[in-house]
Amino acid sequence: MKKETKSIRIQVEKSKHREHSVPLYLTSSFVFDNTEQGRALFADETEGDIYSRLSNPNVSEFIQKMYILENAEAGSAFATGMAAIYASFAALLKSGEHIITSRSLFGSTHQLLTKILPKWGITHTYVDNANPENWEKAVKENTRMIFVETPSNPQLEIIDLEFLGKLKEKYKLILNVDNCFATPVIQTPADFGADLVTHSATKFIDGQGRVLGGVVVGKKELIMEIEFFARQTGSSLSPFNAWVLSKSLETLAVRIERHSENALMFAEYFKDNNELEFLRYPFLSTHPQYALAKKQMKLGGGIVTFSVKGGYARAEKFMDALKIISRTPNLGDTRTSITHPSSTTHSKLTEKERLAVGITPGLVRISVGLENIKDIIEDVEQALNVSKVSSISRKAGGNNSVEILKIL
Repeated sequence: MKKETKSIRIQVEKSKHREHSVPLYLTSSFVFDNTEQGRALFADETEGDIYSRLSNPNVSEFIQKMYILENAEAGSAFATGMAAIYASFAALLKSGEHIITSRSLFGSTHQLLTKILPKWGITHTYVDNANPENWEKAVKENTRMIFVETPSNPQLEIIDLEFLGKLKEKYKLILNVDNCFATPVIQTPADFGADLVTHSATKFIDGQGRVLGGVVVGKKELIMEIEFFARQTGSSLSPFNAWVLSKSLETLAVRIERHSENALMFAEYFKDNNELEFLRYPFLSTHPQYALAKKQMKLGGGIVTFSVKGGYARAEKFMDALKIISRTPNLGDTRTSITHPSSTTHSKLTEKERLAVGITPGLVRISVGLENIKDIIEDVEQALNVSKVSSISRKAGGNNSVEILKIL
């Protein structure tokens, strides 16, 4: 079977009831047929479930589907995406070691690198994605890991995975890739040499804004260390959330195709809009890394980023004028949503840090959903016009908006 088929057909063994859909295993623990079985399970002499913090049939099914989709060997699931990223660091790094990472990162990952890991003597170096030669310059004797997002959040920067795969081999490093925006439908970083692939399953994997979850997949020997860390620290994914996520994987391919189709049409429509400072989408020829995106990605994904003219004041007016699109920090939903990174997801960064990765006051991130794209385009267009009228009205000293509309 092809992996897309496996993501639908893989499931735990049927019970005596012969159910077609996998049942929920909502139990904290599992019973032993006898004392010897319990001893053998705890001694790892036989396989089986003991306690849902350690393993659960629903969680195991979700993990298996994810590592097959990512062309990986094994995996470990977590309560959230950030728990997955944290475990991929904490389980494999020790005091005195060093991470190289791209400067453009999700806000919480930035906080983890700058505020939490330094407490344990784990340092990092940020590299500008626009200058690939700087990656090798950043390697130190104590460097242990390379961590990247591609496409990055929220600027949609693309990083050359083949280049990083060769670099990590040269210096015997761990290549850890956050594949949240792309999903395994669009790219499989393991094919380029990634040792670990992390996901916030809360996003496109779930796809309907229902549950939280995270997963790390990759080489078996590394996953074993991550799994040991996770079991002892208790960041396990709940069976119910795992059941939801596993069912969601059955529609992942068709959803991502529609997300990408809609996002490309949206980007094409607004790419030359005079009210935008810029618009960025991986499969637009105007994207700085368009050629690279086409090389390593099958589709452009569901995220579009643009900056409205007029800074924060205009962005606020624009977002508040939207009638259909949801204002929320989440993404990857069936429903189109919008986020203002500098005031929400990346607000804990300093202004200097935000500007260094292009997060300007007017920047917004659109997660294009599965609605009829004409409705979404019309909603954005009318909101841009309303915010433009509002901006002109203020400059004109409160002139009648009807007269302004006539001018426009």
